[in-house]
Amino acid sequence: MTMDWNSSHDMLLASHDCTRCHGVGHRPGRKGQALSCSCVLRNIFRACFRRFRECAESETSLRGVTLERSSGQLRRCFYGRKKEEYLADFYLIARRTLTGEEFTMFKYYYLYGANWKLCMRQFGMERGPFFHTVYRIQQKLGATFRDIRPYPLFPLDDYFDNAGRLSVDELRTTVRTVNEGEDERGPLTPPVRRAA
Repeated sequence: MTMDWNSSHDMLLASHDCTRCHGVGHRPGRKGQALSCSCVLRNIFRACFRRFRECAESETSLRGVTLERSSGQLRRCFYGRKKEEYLADFYLIARRTLTGEEFTMFKYYYLYGANWKLCMRQFGMERGPFFHTVYRIQQKLGATFRDIRPYPLFPLDDYFDNAGRLSVDELRTTVRTVNEGEDERGPLTPPVRRAA
């Protein structure tokens, strides 16, 4: 069961110093409906990317098999590798959502962990346009990770634990971990089994 997203969830994920929504998390859209602010979508992306890095860097990801129950009439049990599935979903959703140039920048900046100055030189961009593109990538992927059906990547607990709805305290914990240690990047290295 996935969480039904509404504007109160946006408020929990909003940046308090955002100049567009002023910490409310949503802004007025066309026809009077509230749209999620870009700061909320970027925070969703950052939480998902942080989990992506944790899964990629964990040594147990190659042998971590879990027993899961399917939701449906048959309620069967099956084995799965949640970390590998998450890594694949994250990568493939990014590849399908982003344009060719955006995906290339996403690979260099996020997956390879290249310095922003090196990326600017590689793509022949100035600092302002480069970071505007980075923020646009974060917003696009944050919205997609939240809205993709039937299995969204965010909230992360729903994806990994099939736990159902998140409580307010769990969402606050997610926000707290999103905003801490913003730039802990470097190249991602897949886990490799050590020789005996």
